[in-house]
Amino acid sequence: MGILLIVIIILCVAFDFINGFHDAANSIATIVSTKVLTPLQAVIWAAFFNFVAFFIFKDHGVANTVAKTVHPENITLIVILAGVSAAIIWNLLTWWYGIPSSSSHTLIGAFAGAAIAHAGFGSINAESIYKTLIFIILAPLIGMVISIFITLVTVQKNFWLKISIIITLVAACVLFIPFQKPFEKWALLTLGVVFVITYFINYLRGENAYRTGNMFKKLQLLSSAAFSIGHGGSDAQKVMGIITVALVYSHNHGGPFGVAKLEDMPSWVPLLCYTAISVGTLSGGWKIIKTMGTKITKVTPLEGVCAETAGAITLFTAANLGAPVSTTHTIMGAIVGVGATKRLSAVRWGVTINIVWAWILTIPVSALLAAIIYLIMSLFI
Repeated sequence: MGILLIVIIILCVAFDFINGFHDAANSIATIVSTKVLTPLQAVIWAAFFNFVAFFIFKDHGVANTVAKTVHPENITLIVILAGVSAAIIWNLLTWWYGIPSSSSHTLIGAFAGAAIAHAGFGSINAESIYKTLIFIILAPLIGMVISIFITLVTVQKNFWLKISIIITLVAACVLFIPFQKPFEKWALLTLGVVFVITYFINYLRGENAYRTGNMFKKLQLLSSAAFSIGHGGSDAQKVMGIITVALVYSHNHGGPFGVAKLEDMPSWVPLLCYTAISVGTLSGGWKIIKTMGTKITKVTPLEGVCAETAGAITLFTAANLGAPVSTTHTIMGAIVGVGATKRLSAVRWGVTINIVWAWILTIPVSALLAAIIYLIMSLFI
């Protein structure tokens, strides 16, 4: 059992590494396509803020949701091993063909598929699966709506109206939204203050196309950092949940080491996962960057700021709810939103529809692949 557990942990770290370079495009596609940073500078920037999330996301709500995808009595180390193996295979295939699929939903679908092969459909936790399925639809829609709103406010020519809308909106959110963590309130307030101050400085200096363009290039560094923190905090937690499930199983079945319950996650687990996803991001994901950064719609620095800010807000909100959302779905919805504010024809809907098909197929294909791998493994292990 000890060796099998170690293999699972190694594969989970490998999955997080792959997740990092597979999803690097989510964090840096717009900032590369707008030429604010070079590809190398962008991956270093994103990787750093992926790891910064380790110091911010402490409640691990997403990890608990993923861990509860399968009922505890139906979990075995072979189920976990088959699920992680299938998730890695699907992630590598979609990366190779430049398809921006969801690493999160790949892992959840594969874990569920292996469990179904082991103990039938009754083995999966319907509530956890429903939450995941709902946010497959909600995450890109929320990202798109927020990005449309931010873009429309940002391009508002009346300076004082624009500032008034930002101040009113941020104040309303800070005062009336019941944030579960104080950090979220202060992060939103800081984001609003930075935007207002930046707009004021640009206004006082005399607005023109050159100065405004430079302003948004600087702001995009901030919005990209915020999205990278959201990406790290959201995606690293999924594997943390899987590793903790394996440790609980080991403890309950006389393994050499483990923990008694999901809430007892050892401190080395999040540190290991955040490190792996950050190092993976450093590797880049150039095939998917091209799809996300240039093929959906042409993105300017202004639109990059709007898309990344909308994506960051969506990811932080979902993590607060413990919902395992896809950073891929989120940023694509936001990019489509900023494209649609110009005109609907600015969005390349053919590419978008192909990506949506990849989303639809990810969970069932991952589940089927994991079921096949489980059946093969069960013959030898």
